[in-house]
Amino acid sequence: MDNDNPRDAAARLLEFVNVSPSPWHAVASMCRQLDNAGFQRLEEREHWELARGGKYYVIRDDSTVAAFVVGQGDLAAHGYRIIGAHTDSPGFRIKPAGSTAGGDHRRAAVEIYGGPIVATFADRDLKVAGRVMARDPDSGSVVPYLYQSAGPVMRLPNAAIHLNRQVNQDGLRFQQHDELALILGTLHESAPDSDALRDTIAAALAVSAADILAWELAVADTQAGSFFGLDDEFIAAPQLDNLASCHAGLDALTTIDPGDISGVAVLACFDHEEVGSHSFKGAQGTFLVDVLQRIAADRGDDAGSVYHRALANSMVLSADMAHAYHPGFPGYYDAENRAMVNGGPTIKVNAQQRYSTDAGAEAAFMVLCDEAGVPCQKYVHRNDIPCGTTIGPITGASLGVRTVDVGNPMWSMHSIRESAGALDHARMIAVMRRFLDRPSLPCPEER
Repeated sequence: MDNDNPRDAAARLLEFVNVSPSPWHAVASMCRQLDNAGFQRLEEREHWELARGGKYYVIRDDSTVAAFVVGQGDLAAHGYRIIGAHTDSPGFRIKPAGSTAGGDHRRAAVEIYGGPIVATFADRDLKVAGRVMARDPDSGSVVPYLYQSAGPVMRLPNAAIHLNRQVNQDGLRFQQHDELALILGTLHESAPDSDALRDTIAAALAVSAADILAWELAVADTQAGSFFGLDDEFIAAPQLDNLASCHAGLDALTTIDPGDISGVAVLACFDHEEVGSHSFKGAQGTFLVDVLQRIAADRGDDAGSVYHRALANSMVLSADMAHAYHPGFPGYYDAENRAMVNGGPTIKVNAQQRYSTDAGAEAAFMVLCDEAGVPCQKYVHRNDIPCGTTIGPITGASLGVRTVDVGNPMWSMHSIRESAGALDHARMIAVMRRFLDRPSLPCPEER
């Protein structure tokens, strides 16, 4: 394995998660690291001139990003090595009305985003983070702002067990429309109809509340990520699904030597995976195809031929977290095809193609793990539990490129606070580096 200390790698991940409470903050955090690593930002609306050995990145709508390193070899012959992940996580989003009156209290109405474990948001110190669109009063143009509250500003208080006597038998449940509005504060008689949340955001951004036109604001946990366990062998944090994969890919891409790249090494992190990826910046959009085609176009007049030949020599590593075996719930797992926390990167297999892995991609990833010196696991879902999916099938189908679905095993997926192994993050970084800088892909040859 690469000489990276596992605890150091896990600590870097926790630091990244701490400053990335929303997809927009995650991409801003990634861009800072890319800038520090010498990557040049490109704009989609401008002409690109790419150099061999050059390092670049491009953003679409502030929450989807692709970064790439142009190798020294022939693109058509060596292809693209693509790591795909996603920047969004399930949870709550603040509705446009902001704060409203509820009894004697100021509350924020929320919409459920993706498939969170709703009950885990109860009794937590919550903040607001995301993107705000405001009008510039002088020019009339729309200006985007990153925003997060300075600390906890809202809460979803639970009902006392004295009022909900069956909670431990029936489970904690909230009526998803009427009972999820978050407590923001006390309603002031002097201004019962004011939007206190909008006013607070406006003051923090130094804009007029009337000039705030729209927002995309996520509800986020304020508790920082941490190590736990008798030997600090585990980590706990919000949004490990899937910021852990974004960070692993970013760490791998920014630490490889451009001189070791033969084709083009790519990291693509998409928004909207948790809601189906069907958007102009999701994995079902054109973003990745646009980026790859523009890279090929820079290689000469026969760009179409170069692009399609390159795809035939390419591979996608779809990185999204995996379900770890939970000793408290053994019945949820296939006993012979389960993944263990701190057991290493996991290949995810599904015959229905909910995961994109085929035998060739599976074998190739096993070779990469062996060469990187890291253990490799395999996971298959139970037949009687519906299987989730990833960007893998979408990306593999749209590009026509062999794809493997992998991820580090974790507990409490889609909880407000998830947990995973402290050893596995360094291992995933190591195998991703090997994937990006290996001279040729270890894929089976056509016969």
